[in-house]
Order: sequence, then structure tokens, then C-alpha cells
Amino acid sequence: MELVAILVLVALVLITLFLAVRTVPQGEQWTVERFGRYTRTLQPGLNLLVPYVDNVGKRLSMKEELLDVPEQDVITRDNVMVRTDAVVFFQILDASAAAYEVGNLASAIINLAISNIRTVIGGMELDDVLTRRDEINKRLLDAIDEATHVWGVKVTRVEIRDLSPPPDIADSMARQMKAERDKRAEILEAEGAKQSAVLKAEGAKQSAVLRAEGEKEAAIRAAEGRREAAFRDAEARERAAIAEAEATRVVSESIGAHGVQAIQYFVAQKYVDSLKDMASANNSKIIMMPLEASGILGSVSGVTELLKATGAVPPGGKPGA
Repeated sequence: MELVAILVLVALVLITLFLAVRTVPQGEQWTVERFGRYTRTLQPGLNLLVPYVDNVGKRLSMKEELLDVPEQDVITRDNVMVRTDAVVFFQILDASAAAYEVGNLASAIINLAISNIRTVIGGMELDDVLTRRDEINKRLLDAIDEATHVWGVKVTRVEIRDLSPPPDIADSMARQMKAERDKRAEILEAEGAKQSAVLKAEGAKQSAVLRAEGEKEAAIRAAEGRREAAFRDAEARERAAIAEAEATRVVSESIGAHGVQAIQYFVAQKYVDSLKDMASANNSKIIMMPLEASGILGSVSGVTELLKATGAVPPGGKPGA
């Protein structure tokens, strides 16, 4: 009997220790109920309870969790049915509220998400639903987080995972997208052709300007060249005229001083020079010309008299070399 009593006492002590000592894992919180009433929350680590009086109520994970919202069909404002599904990320911040303010926390959040998805997407047209997914996510997050705040829950993210319009709508959208892309391609091609034409026109314009400037420069230089040539020709003529005038003056003075004899001298000189030119010509073989001996002798006589008058030949002598 004593042995049985000892064994019962040891078992009672072990059971008491088991009921009094609780080890809460990291990332969890446990609620404590005393005779069915919530009293406190156990934090991660070693905790002591009053044996046979305190019991562990709810064991809650304080880590961020994921809820998968089932697929559902939603009718948009323009009466198009869209199949959609979503995911909700949440984290428990108040263990007591999450344990006792709502019966089934996960089911409540899922149903709340379904209701808000129908509300948000149902108030938008199909084009907005397909192109404004970020706005939908933000509106769902604000609505669900506000509703779950009293449950001690923080909704961190709501993501629309898939939006699937009906097959006929999808085909129409594909054709529309193809038409838009073809339109953009044609616009880009036209813009390219326009840009090319503009560049070609600019090039032709620049070439014409450069060519005109070159022609202008060439004309200016040609005019300057002609002006310079004319100026030099005028100078040459002026010099020739001065020389001719000087020669005429000398001849006139000689004629005035010596009379007919000077005239005969100059005529004879021109005559002899002409004969020399005719005789030295390359195409001259035979020269036949009527000459009057008396005229030549008269000219020579006039030259002799002229030389005597100037003192080049002494009286009664012959002209010298």
C-alpha cells in the first residue's frame, strides 16, 4: 500500500508540473483561460500556469500567413463576366482579439475578400479591370484591412492573381490588340518615310545652296579676272598710245624741221620693213611686185639729203654705216 501511495504521489507531482509549465515556440502566442475565461496571453519561451485552474485556450501563429481566395465569376459594370481569384496576406497582431472576436478567422477573411472583390470589380468596366489591377489591389487592401482591424489582424497585401475574360471577349481583345499594333506599325513606317523625305529635301536644299554659292564665287572670281585682264589690256593700250603719240610727236617735229625729206625717209623705212616681212614669211617662195625705179631712187635721195641735213653724212660724201 505504501508503494502504491508513493507511485500515485509521484504521478500527481509529474502531472502537476506538466500542467504548470508551458513552453511556447517562437512565432506563436497562446491564450490562457481560467475556468473558461480569458485571463492572459503566453509569450514565446517558458511560462508558468496555475495547475488545475489555468488551461491553454488558443494557440495562434503570429507570423504572416497566406490565404487563397477561391475562383469566382464577377460581372463588371458593362455586363461582362470575368473569372478571378486572389490571395490575401495577413498577420495577427492581437492574439486575444483574433481568438475571441471572430469564430473562424481564416474563413471570415476569405468571405470578406470575396465580397469586396465583387464590389470593386463590379463597379468597373472590363477595360479598367484589365488595365488597372494595381488600383484594384489597393482598394481591396484598404477595405479588408479596415474590416479586420477589430479582429486584431493586419492585412498586409491583397493580390489579384488572375483575371480571365470569356473566350469570345479574349478573341476580340486579341484582334483589337493586333489592329492596334498594325496601326502603330503603319504610323511608325509613315513617320519614317516622312523623316526620310524631310532629310532628303534638306540635303537637296543644302546641296543647291552650296552649288549656288560655288557658282557665285566662280562668277565673282571670273569677273575679277576679266576686270584684271581688261585693266592690264587698258594699261597696255595706254602705253602703246603714249608710245605712238611720242613717235608721232617725234615724226611731226622731224617733218616740221626737215620737210619732205623726212616724209620720204619714213615712207622708205616702212616700205623696206614691209618687204622684209614679206620676204621672211614661211609661205613665201616667189615675190613679184611692180616697183618704179624713180620712186625708190627719189626716196633714197631724200634719205641722203635728210642725213646730210642732220650732219650724219658730210657734204659730197656717202652715208656711213
